[in-house]
Amino acid sequence: MFLGLEEMKYFKLRYTLVVGVIVLVAYVAFMLSGLANGLAQGVRQGVDQWDATSIILSGDANKSLNASSLVMDDVTHVEAEKVEPLGQYAGALNKVGENKEADKINISLFGVAENSSIKPKLIEGRYFENAGEIIIPQNLVDKGIKLGDAVKIGKLDKELKVVGITKQNSFSIVPLIYTSLDQWQELKFGKIIEGAKAPINGIVVRTTPTNKVKLETTDDHLVKYGIEEFIQKLPGYSEQNLTLNAMIYFLFVITAAIIGIFIYVMTLQKTSLFGVMKAQGISNGYIIKSIIAQTFILGVIGVLIGVILTLLTNLVLPSAMPFELDSTNLLVYSIVLIIVAVLGGVFSIRTVTHVDPMKAIGG
Repeated sequence: MFLGLEEMKYFKLRYTLVVGVIVLVAYVAFMLSGLANGLAQGVRQGVDQWDATSIILSGDANKSLNASSLVMDDVTHVEAEKVEPLGQYAGALNKVGENKEADKINISLFGVAENSSIKPKLIEGRYFENAGEIIIPQNLVDKGIKLGDAVKIGKLDKELKVVGITKQNSFSIVPLIYTSLDQWQELKFGKIIEGAKAPINGIVVRTTPTNKVKLETTDDHLVKYGIEEFIQKLPGYSEQNLTLNAMIYFLFVITAAIIGIFIYVMTLQKTSLFGVMKAQGISNGYIIKSIIAQTFILGVIGVLIGVILTLLTNLVLPSAMPFELDSTNLLVYSIVLIIVAVLGGVFSIRTVTHVDPMKAIGG
């Protein structure tokens, strides 16, 4: 290691270039990881917030909440600790008085019972109690909608009043609003339908591992899915994660190739030096350890700078950007990049072992 450190001090520019390459690759990998995680959270955040164990949809819905068609009577056929009817709506919102197309904000909306256990916690205001009331997330507040504002959603002529604000919450990348089931029905169907035949999209189930969910039905009209299974089928979720993660994995391969080429070229330039060292009785093992230690140090420095740059970038990114760093991913990717850098240095070992001292020093 001492030999590697002394060489790095002497050839500062050469090794600075290697560190620079590792920094850039690490920075891109960490930023892609943050974007992948942010986009994933933007799709699934509203579902995670339920803290539910499963969801029940109609058998013909192909695990899609929006395509599922149930009625309130179906809730009575589900036996579990917490059974919550749910309606979904997707549309556009605009503040009353702002009617331009550019003023509209795409939103998702969940309709739930007024005493539902899956309502998000409030940070300001109160829950909906009367007709025409909604609660909005902080990411809608960031777009200019405030507590007490009157808004319009979709084609509904009636104004809706913002009575509560939750923490940032989204579903399918867009801000997630909550309201009553009656108000959801009016938004989606243009009228309120009461009784056993009142429509809903799904039934959210919260239970403990010791208590199982029972469906009291003889046909396949009601189908139960685990929450993670349901999330994996959210539109674009799996494909998006697969694409961004594939890009990160390709970066790891590219890093190994680039570091391998750099170290190999520098090793070739030091052939005569290795020859002199061997002639003095220094073993291949010692030289190989120096190369590996050198690439390890380069990898650690490069990755550390990459982490710092990523954290600094996170501080200045706009809140609207779906970017969220995960400490576990950051640690795992850092370790992988360091290992990959070391593997790049390993490519040069064969060159060292084949150096002939006599030929290297011109004998």
